[in-house]
Amino acid sequence: MTNDMAMQLKGYGMTTAQILYRMPDHPQLLQTYIWQHYDLAPEFPEMKSFLKFWQEKLDGPLHSVRYVHRRLISATEWRALKGEFILN
Repeated sequence: MTNDMAMQLKGYGMTTAQILYRMPDHPQLLQTYIWQHYDLAPEFPEMKSFLKFWQEKLDGPLHSVRYVHRRLISATEWRALKGEFILN
């Protein structure tokens, strides 16, 4: 099983964030950065960790963050089946 599939089975979903930040040399201008990662709603520990890293290590103060989250599979959509059909 791939790492992505294992994360999805643990409840992770795809989170996409549109981050607007001010240009360090021209603070009146806004720049966009798109971030995507598997994350757990509603706490969003991965996104919060990334935003904390941004504020502590990167130039360019954050202006705003908009995000969407979608679980790609859920427990009701995943069933482990064992069996096979043999067709001649």
